[in-house]
Amino acid sequence: MKKRDYITLPELAKILGITRIAVYKRVKKGQLPAEKIGKLYVIPKKYIDTILGEALSDSDKKEIDTAVRKTVRDYGEVLKLLGKE
Repeated sequence: MKKRDYITLPELAKILGITRIAVYKRVKKGQLPAEKIGKLYVIPKKYIDTILGEALSDSDKKEIDTAVRKTVRDYGEVLKLLGKE
């Protein structure tokens, strides 16, 4: 039997503990990456870790990096003083 490379919206809803309608709405808003196979939407398994918060996407990493750089720029001296305590 061939291993599937995707999960269905009802399967994702069960994993997340929300309704399938809530998952469908997130797909329609573009909040969840999905592909359409026939009439069904499916979520590629490569996105599951990101959806579940177990992995960060590249855009998430860039956003975090930007926030850290801004914090160090704005509060660098305070952070150094706190580090000495």
